[in-house]
Amino acid sequence: MRREAEQCERDTSMENTTWMANYTVQSDFELVGLFSQSKHPAVLCVVIFMAFLMALSGNTILILLIHCDAHLHTPMYFFITQLSLMDVMYISVTVPKMLMDQVMGVNKISAPECGMQMFFYLTLGGSEFFLLAAMAYDRYVAICHPLRYPILINHRVCFLLVSSSWILGSVDGFMLTPFTMTFPFCRSREIHHFFCEVPAVMKLSCSDTSLYETLMYLCCVLMLFITVTVILSSYSFILFTIHRMNSAEGRKKAFATCSSHMMVVISFYGASVYTYMLPTSYHTPEKDMIVSVFYTILTPVLNPLIYSLRNKDVTRALKKMLNVGSVFQETLK
Repeated sequence: MRREAEQCERDTSMENTTWMANYTVQSDFELVGLFSQSKHPAVLCVVIFMAFLMALSGNTILILLIHCDAHLHTPMYFFITQLSLMDVMYISVTVPKMLMDQVMGVNKISAPECGMQMFFYLTLGGSEFFLLAAMAYDRYVAICHPLRYPILINHRVCFLLVSSSWILGSVDGFMLTPFTMTFPFCRSREIHHFFCEVPAVMKLSCSDTSLYETLMYLCCVLMLFITVTVILSSYSFILFTIHRMNSAEGRKKAFATCSSHMMVVISFYGASVYTYMLPTSYHTPEKDMIVSVFYTILTPVLNPLIYSLRNKDVTRALKKMLNVGSVFQETLK
């Protein structure tokens, strides 16, 4: 009788161990990403790695330039610093994991890691939405009300606008991530994407997600409505003010400043609208990955180039830093 009880306990223990092992395996997701779609994955891996290094170095240099040069200690460059910081964090959430998986031959991601990745990219993406709107308002005040600019955009207002952007972005992450990750996933665990993006993960759920998708759509519409209203209103007043300017040099400078910001806005917002607002009939896994590459990898690479190559103050600060470096090297010799 005792032997039978011991045998029963051993069988139960083995069953529990097997169940836990199976549960652990099943709780992991598989990221079927870019490299599985490429005929030359090694070349693609090198290209993405180079893009990652460019984004990291470009944004870091821009942050250091703005921090070290006293002439760049203005509200506009403070906002650009925050944008560069968001871009560095944004690309770091997805690309290192993707590259490491490709090098090591692993494509699994656990449910907690997936949730963390989802939360951070939603928070950073949402924060960048609101920060771009704040930057448009800053340009509106600088061009339309230059005499009142130091009062309307002071240190306190800058801190408030940036803090609000981060807080509202984190609200987006806190709202969407728990809901997405608590749905039952009883279909294939293969995410047809290179990171845990909400629409790609939702496709694996075996429950009815139509209500949640509607709420997510309304949330995105609200975010877009608020930020786009601020941006369009700001630039409408800016264009009207530029049109009334008598100085050709003033018009040129105003257009140069605003065109840089509008290039960033169009690239980032356009990709976001496609991902979260277009009906599912417009989406395919291949298209979704290409669009995601644009706003998760290319945008962080392009932003520092847009704000440095088209900005005389930044290029002047960069030349100054390079000259100081060359003088320092000569003194060491």
